[in-house]
Amino acid sequence: MRKAIQLAGLIMVLQGVSGAIDHLLVQPFMGAILNLFNRVVIPRVDLLAAHPLFANLALAILGIVVIIAAERSR
Repeated sequence: MRKAIQLAGLIMVLQGVSGAIDHLLVQPFMGAILNLFNRVVIPRVDLLAAHPLFANLALAILGIVVIIAAERSR
């Protein structure tokens, strides 16, 4: 179960970083998969839609926190 939570955290980190790159530059690869949060969640939440770069970076940080928390729970 811990590996599944770590995988979810890794996906969150990848989606957050990918969305931030997409806002600053152009998405180089796997945009349909890695920008799912960026294209589905952010437009539907007004607070996140006002600050999409911050939302993507917050997702990446939250993913790191999930990975660390899963690693420390034994």
